[in-house]
Amino acid sequence: MNAEELTFAIDSEFDLQLAIAGARKMARDSGFGEEGIAAIMTTVSELGRNILKYAGQGRIRLLPLEEEGRRGIEIRAEDDGPGIADVTAALRDHFSTGGTLGLGLPGVRRMMDQFDVESRPGAGTRVRARKWR
Repeated sequence: MNAEELTFAIDSEFDLQLAIAGARKMARDSGFGEEGIAAIMTTVSELGRNILKYAGQGRIRLLPLEEEGRRGIEIRAEDDGPGIADVTAALRDHFSTGGTLGLGLPGVRRMMDQFDVESRPGAGTRVRARKWR
């Protein structure tokens, strides 16, 4: 596989759009169909918007995966913001501390094949999501 890891600093909507475009290219280059590409782009969009809304800035890393003959992409969203006080609640549909519909993180978890969140109040948030072809 020719794809290389990509890292995007997320400080603005423009940065997020660059990350989404990078995700689209990596997904296509990795052989994903339209549904997989859409899921990967949506995941980057949701996680990036959370970074902007709650932390103000952070990073999104896209890593091509190849394991046991299959290909995939790992998306890592990292910030040093205020963290999530209750990760379990944040993963429930319609739970929101920011006045939104509360479907972002639960939706991302459903779209991805593997998903985990590490967060502590005052210590930032780390999300890792994987999608396999």
